[in-house]
Amino acid sequence: MTKTLAGFFLLSLALSAQEIQFTSTKDGTRQPALFYVPPGAAASDNGPRAPLLVFLHAWSDNYMSPAGRGRAEVVDESRRRGWILIAPNFRGPNDHPGACASDEAVEDVVDSVNYAKEHARVDQKRVYLLGSSGGGFMSLMMAVRAPRLWTAVSVWVPITDLVAWHEFSKATGPEWNNKYDKMMEGCFGGPPDTPERIQEYRRRSPLPFLAQATGIRIYIDSGINDGHPRNAVPLSHSLLAFNALVRANGLANWALSDADVDTMTKEARIPAHLAAEKEIDPLRRFGILFRRSAGPVHLTIFDGGHAVDGLTGIRYFE
Repeated sequence: MTKTLAGFFLLSLALSAQEIQFTSTKDGTRQPALFYVPPGAAASDNGPRAPLLVFLHAWSDNYMSPAGRGRAEVVDESRRRGWILIAPNFRGPNDHPGACASDEAVEDVVDSVNYAKEHARVDQKRVYLLGSSGGGFMSLMMAVRAPRLWTAVSVWVPITDLVAWHEFSKATGPEWNNKYDKMMEGCFGGPPDTPERIQEYRRRSPLPFLAQATGIRIYIDSGINDGHPRNAVPLSHSLLAFNALVRANGLANWALSDADVDTMTKEARIPAHLAAEKEIDPLRRFGILFRRSAGPVHLTIFDGGHAVDGLTGIRYFE
């Protein structure tokens, strides 16, 4: 992106949202966020309460990255709907120990929600969380770490197992210019090759702890081609998260078989016996190849790769 385009993007954000700072309750540092309050929804107003949308940036981004996944459309759609929006930084790109779902980063997201509640008329029954890729990873971590905070969560192409993703990233790095294994090593002080580091990689992964996110409406969307050339996260991360969530919600019969997970992930296709489980939604950016819902948990596999459709994510919350 050229400097001119980046400047135009930041100017357009400034017209609808403001940069704010709040104090971390974890370490007392000042942490930034992008904050939008629609007319009539400030804390000092007497208008109706509005939904709050919390948007989490992608793995290599920060809260103001001009090319951030889905950011511009999420800001614009929040403004159009009259929703409150906050997009915290939660310690920026995941390449240092303070980021990557650290306790400080987790608390930053909680603190940002509390900031929004203090400064705007938030409808407490409509607090929504949306993120893709690294933002999807962090959204699932927040569903685990603060489950009662969210009315619903929409995650797109998420990372759910950091040990597995490090192995995949290291293996594909030379061919795909994949840097994510090195970024994780910056977070954890090295690869997951000692018991202590393996434990920390797993502690900051949502997959082992998704049983703590039961009862929340969670929407998982991933592209069938993710994990294949130029697409950074294997589809298995989403499929295994869906299985863990439906089992935790007492709906194990809806879990996908190991063979189906393997076929979808390695062959980038929907098995024939599952092909009828799909819908047509003309408002989506990417066509639906497979959709399964089990209680509060919803899985959609779309015709695409490592991508996000922020407007569809917001429509889920309706």
